[in-house]
Amino acid sequence: MISEGKNLRRGWTTGTCAAAATKAACQALLEGHFPPIVEVTLPGGQRPAFVLAQETMGAGFATAGIVKDAGDDPDVTHGAMICSTVRRSDHGSGITFRAGKGVGRITRPGLPLPPGEPAINPVPRKMIIAAISEVAGPHADMEVEISVLDGERLAEKTLNPRLGIIGGISILGTTGIVIPFSCSAWIHSIWRGIDVARAAGLTHVAGATGSTSERAVAAHHHLPEIALIDMGDFIGGMLKYLRDHPVSHVTIAGGVAKMTKLAQGMLDVHSKRGLADLEALAQVARDGGAEEDLALQIAAANTVAGAFEIALEAGLDLGDRVASLAWTTASKVLNRPDISLEVLVFDREGGLRGLAPFAPTGHSEASQS
Repeated sequence: MISEGKNLRRGWTTGTCAAAATKAACQALLEGHFPPIVEVTLPGGQRPAFVLAQETMGAGFATAGIVKDAGDDPDVTHGAMICSTVRRSDHGSGITFRAGKGVGRITRPGLPLPPGEPAINPVPRKMIIAAISEVAGPHADMEVEISVLDGERLAEKTLNPRLGIIGGISILGTTGIVIPFSCSAWIHSIWRGIDVARAAGLTHVAGATGSTSERAVAAHHHLPEIALIDMGDFIGGMLKYLRDHPVSHVTIAGGVAKMTKLAQGMLDVHSKRGLADLEALAQVARDGGAEEDLALQIAAANTVAGAFEIALEAGLDLGDRVASLAWTTASKVLNRPDISLEVLVFDREGGLRGLAPFAPTGHSEASQS
């Protein structure tokens, strides 16, 4: 694929690497030697090939390792050693999975697998089972232990601790392929956060665009960590999932610039998707009673934060007006009277600059008029 004039390499998910390592280890266990190259079948039918980075055999087991190549994606697991240790198991037991060192274990309900299970997601499990079947047949009885070198440290850079996955990273992947700078991984983490909150019985979740607004909304409502959804720029992605998987109270929290974008109808508020319209913000100021000179200063500001400061110095606080418009944009996505929505606007220091209070979203214009 091409981005900003550069050819970007695709890579392989941890699930693909685990499946390839498992196939190689299974072959070594059965045949007494490791293959020089190992191929696996992806969900889409592709057949990538891998060279092993680690080979170990012992009494009743074989271990193979593959270094994950995420292509040009800034993936925290790029370069990680994904290992699989395969052992024979009791007749009729089928394929069983274990979390080795560096692979997490699920401790909370709401995820695709129940508490107590290794954090090896369903699609990677299917890929691993298929890889074993290619070597040992469809009725093989094997124990598969997946481990990741330094996985505990890597997991600290992910949402696993918040989701209740402890001890390491998750083995993930739905297509087997990592697409550089894809938003899909983040969107899926948002969904899983909502699933975990719902499974825990929470009635209030808060999506924040960044760490400052997340800390601020947590303090504002005294929310537990499990209620906090790291939605980043993907406000629409969070709202659409909540529309189908409702929680009775939803808070959207963000800085002045991103909430201004939401107020102007943008559900993806990344800077690459466009900048806030300062002229439109100036019109909001006019609607709030600003004189034309002040409105022109707002329109000419360098940043949204600067525009807010100009307005505040003149005695006009734009925060509540922006929050109300942002509420209207977001409520149209939810559009459920059983979901009450709130929007909070924070400055760079975490100070509350605007509030649209909780109101049902089934009749957006009437609720926030």
